[in-house]
Amino acid sequence: MSKKQKIRISVRSLVEFILRSGDLDNRKSASADREAMQKGSRLHRKIQKQMGASYRAEVPLSIEKEYEDFFLVVEGRADGIIEEPELVVIDEIKGVYMELKYLEKPILVHVAQAKCYAYIYAQQKKKQRMGIQMTYANLESEEIKQFQEEYSFEELETWFTDLIASYYKWAEFQYRWRIRRNESMENMEFPFPYRKDQRKVVLSVYQTIRRKKGLFVQAPTGVGKTMSVVYPAVRAVGQGFGEKIFYLTAKTITRTVAEEAFGILREKGLCCKVITLTAKEKMCICQEPDCNPVSCPRASGHYDRVNDAVFDLLVHSEAFDRDTIQQKAEEWNVCPFEMCLDLSMWADAVICDYNYVFDPNVHLRRFFGDGVKGEYIFLIDEAHNLVDRGRQMYSAAIFKEHVLAAKKLVKSYSKKLERCLEKVNKRMLAYKRECESYEILSSVGDLAMALMTLMGELELFLEERRKGLAETAVEQVPLKDEDGKALLEFYFEVRDFLNIYELLDENYVIYSELDEENQFRVQLYCVNPAQNLHNCMSKGVGRIYFSATLLPIQYYKKLLSAEPLDYETYAESPFEEKNKLLLVGGDVSSRYTRRGYGEYRKIAEYIAKLVSAKKGNYLAFFPSYKLMQDVFQIYRDKYERPDVDWIIQTPSMHEEEREIFLENFETENPNTLIGFCIMGGIFSEGIDLIGKKLIGAVIVGTGIPQISNEREILKDYYKENGFDYAYRFPGMNKVLQAGGRVIRSKEDRGVILLLDDRFLEPEYLQLFPMEWKWYQPCHLGNVMQCLDVFWKSDV
Repeated sequence: MSKKQKIRISVRSLVEFILRSGDLDNRKSASADREAMQKGSRLHRKIQKQMGASYRAEVPLSIEKEYEDFFLVVEGRADGIIEEPELVVIDEIKGVYMELKYLEKPILVHVAQAKCYAYIYAQQKKKQRMGIQMTYANLESEEIKQFQEEYSFEELETWFTDLIASYYKWAEFQYRWRIRRNESMENMEFPFPYRKDQRKVVLSVYQTIRRKKGLFVQAPTGVGKTMSVVYPAVRAVGQGFGEKIFYLTAKTITRTVAEEAFGILREKGLCCKVITLTAKEKMCICQEPDCNPVSCPRASGHYDRVNDAVFDLLVHSEAFDRDTIQQKAEEWNVCPFEMCLDLSMWADAVICDYNYVFDPNVHLRRFFGDGVKGEYIFLIDEAHNLVDRGRQMYSAAIFKEHVLAAKKLVKSYSKKLERCLEKVNKRMLAYKRECESYEILSSVGDLAMALMTLMGELELFLEERRKGLAETAVEQVPLKDEDGKALLEFYFEVRDFLNIYELLDENYVIYSELDEENQFRVQLYCVNPAQNLHNCMSKGVGRIYFSATLLPIQYYKKLLSAEPLDYETYAESPFEEKNKLLLVGGDVSSRYTRRGYGEYRKIAEYIAKLVSAKKGNYLAFFPSYKLMQDVFQIYRDKYERPDVDWIIQTPSMHEEEREIFLENFETENPNTLIGFCIMGGIFSEGIDLIGKKLIGAVIVGTGIPQISNEREILKDYYKENGFDYAYRFPGMNKVLQAGGRVIRSKEDRGVILLLDDRFLEPEYLQLFPMEWKWYQPCHLGNVMQCLDVFWKSDV
């Protein structure tokens, strides 16, 4: 007889999913339900330590309910259990910013969580009565307010039985779907003949997941990276080494590639429910997202209908793309974005942006909230992008000008709130007086305390405005819509700053800065995001970081993982070396000290010679708009030809303009085409111009970022590796990405022309990938000869 499967769900997920009802309403501050970002915060632990000897903290509890085909396991961790002889009490602790005098009763889901734990404990310890206690603690004042209730075992049993009975159809669906899914994965073969080194990557990924480890994969274009990680991850799920795949990307184009990979496997017989999470702005039916019954007709009663809508789509579809979700959401009159998030709970694979997993302010709490874990497999595409994105997601700033704007805005509404803002402003002013350009700060505890007080007042003010509970004549002035939106935006800025403040450790630098626009800010800067990223991914069972430009790999391992024993693997390019010409122009430089007409003219002449050697499409990448415009002007003045067309990237291109730019390369051109664009911009990564759509690229300069306060802070932080970590390595990654646009398939032939004498220095040559080892130095005097020899060898 086969062993019964176990379907698991956390206590918090169960009560939030089954007991939700009513409207979707973003006007509710939900302050009582917003805990400190880290459940194990200092205040949380302090409260637990203050309890008596009968108090047990952080107690894991679980219960199994047996059904005909499976066990349903409900599990979680009680904040505390007070074990007195006369009555055992379950304690739920919540840290909030709001003033507790306005909290008249406990939040429903908190009561429900405590009742679940109370039932589990009573059932296991044979208790006839149980107490529950909801402990709310103000994060700024440390004031505590408690609510107590008492239940008989029979009351708890009836309530809990009804709760899981409501969940039964979902558990049964999950059980039956898993059987079908796993059977489809059992003997699935790789869908293509293996390319060079592709089998090695596939086996490395599978073994890493099986061992619950991390793997860094450096695999150049052509290896087939996406299928090389998706296929073994799917097989690992089928073998029970994981339960849900998160395919994480930084760009929309790579999400499409991931969807195609799952689609190919589905054509080969795979049963796998795959969902792509799309930004709220793109899913929303309104002109701009404003999720409340006044602004959106679907918000009214959304939670009364959404579970039925989700179940309907689950049983009738496997691929949950944007169009499918929007159609079903319209049918059930629910918010398509919220429905999309709910569907992700039941999907086998979730394709989404990095922020849905890592960003502490917007991550999917149902998967990555406090105390939540799962058998997740993380596939991190274009992982080189996660360094800067990680720093952004785990950094935060508060602007003095925003504080003053908020103070001016609330002046006619609330004197108390105005006073709170003035206290914050005074602290910001003190920092500003000590700052000329930027100043490293040892601590901002006084500012954080003032912001905590402000946070509580902002929540109270916004909640009162929503409910119409203002008490004084001044506060009864109606809040204008535009003022309400501006204040809510500022509220999020304060919240984000306080959330990141909770994370401060040796991986952060705090500094103040007066920027070029004369705005003053205090910044919590995450210089090394590895630990924060690791904390998220430790909630899963496997991590695969992959990219065509993950060099030097030790640099990325240090900044993306806190696990020193992570594996690494390198794949060689499957493309023939004879199809690529890599030239390095050593008689030109983009160094700041050498920039001027003479160098710019040489760059323009190189471009002119490259495009005259063979008719076709080319891209020229520059480190800045200023340098690009200067060279472009000289090119037009001295080297423009009637048989060579040009197109140039402009700042802040819209999506339509970007598509028009690329269409020039997609169509058959009677003339040669040269596109001038920015290195590290929208055209140097994530575009696929195969065959004759692109036959050459010029890369001007080593890509090092412009000097800035943040770059200098990084340089100082990493000491002996400072220049490499702050400038050289990020710059070289842009170079490699731009160069990777040229050879996209085994039939492609093309030229990569690197223009900077620094490329010939040992510090840069050692950063060249294996497929760049056959480079040729050149100069203006012989570059045409090099090009002629290469193109004449084209047969």
